[in-house]
Amino acid sequence: MNKIKFYCVTNKQINFINKEEYNFGWVGKEIPEENYIKCDYGDNIFYKEKYYSELTFHYWYWKNLMKIENDDQWVGFCQKRRYWIENETSEEINKNNINKFLLTNINEKFSDCESVICNPIKISGAKKMKLIKRGWRNILKKPSIFFNSKNINLSIHFDMHHGYGNLAKAVNILDKEDRNDFIEYLEANNKFNPHIMFIAKKKIIDRWFGSLFPWLEECEKVFGFDKLKGYDTTRLYAYLSERYLSYWFKKYTKFKVHPWVFLDF
Repeated sequence: MNKIKFYCVTNKQINFINKEEYNFGWVGKEIPEENYIKCDYGDNIFYKEKYYSELTFHYWYWKNLMKIENDDQWVGFCQKRRYWIENETSEEINKNNINKFLLTNINEKFSDCESVICNPIKISGAKKMKLIKRGWRNILKKPSIFFNSKNINLSIHFDMHHGYGNLAKAVNILDKEDRNDFIEYLEANNKFNPHIMFIAKKKIIDRWFGSLFPWLEECEKVFGFDKLKGYDTTRLYAYLSERYLSYWFKKYTKFKVHPWVFLDF
């Protein structure tokens, strides 16, 4: 099979995608149109949507829909504002022309890989005032980041934006092998593959979700939900998953990176 079956997770109606390969998973509070796939029945975690975001649908897919997928079917996940595109382009992409650029097929570029993840983004160099305000504890531990922002790695960046020490607490829950390798990955890198977007077949998807969701359930015992507030931590479980995806797919699969686009609408 060369066609990719995409699941675009959204909490808003999307009326500008006309490709038959795209299905829409609904995580919103409102009642969607009939063609949207709801994830609030069967084995689900819909009550966690505020904190898990698109992972709410991912979990439902894993527990309810994945079992009926063909083993050879390529399946991809994207979001309401972020989509896979066929190739890099200098042309401006918007909701009026996006159908011309959307990725729909697995071609020869993917012939020797097991998974596809987003082109990485590099964490931006923080200004000194922001470092003092958000990263002062990191500066005390590693003074060099104040003088050279290139020394800010994924671990420090997470501390600054999603709660100091939260990532370390979450990583500590992993088994010893993944714990050590994940720490090494976070310390050695200043870019990651964002948005919890990937393309793979059933076997890989099952292994990924089988690693991710049990870990997040253990993280809930540490962080809970009541104290998660604001941009920094409300979606903590999604932010943790985003960093873990970059590490997990690179360690456990033959992966390739691929372009994606953000739509501002």
